[in-house]
Amino acid sequence: MAGFADSGEMMKQGLEEGSLFEKMERHIAAQKATAETVREWDEKRAVERVSPVIYAGALAAASKEDEAARLSIVMHRPADRKESDRKLEYLAAYILTTQAALDPKEM
Repeated sequence: MAGFADSGEMMKQGLEEGSLFEKMERHIAAQKATAETVREWDEKRAVERVSPVIYAGALAAASKEDEAARLSIVMHRPADRKESDRKLEYLAAYILTTQAALDPKEM
């Protein structure tokens, strides 16, 4: 499945590595991988019987990568005002686009 092979790699990169731009790129890639995983599993469920437990597990694994990438952005310490503004813009766009709330640990 898409996203599973890279999941361990995402976790290994840690919260502190990379520039804000690199972290945003990883988050976008994780979101795309999650969307692809959902699409693949939905197609699989349309043609065969799939255990809800297995389906939920696959989606949970994919969403962990997205969560880790998002958390790395939240925890990023901007180098200057411009980067601080970029971080705020990215997170605001994410919240408005997904209509999701940040987790308590991200506040």
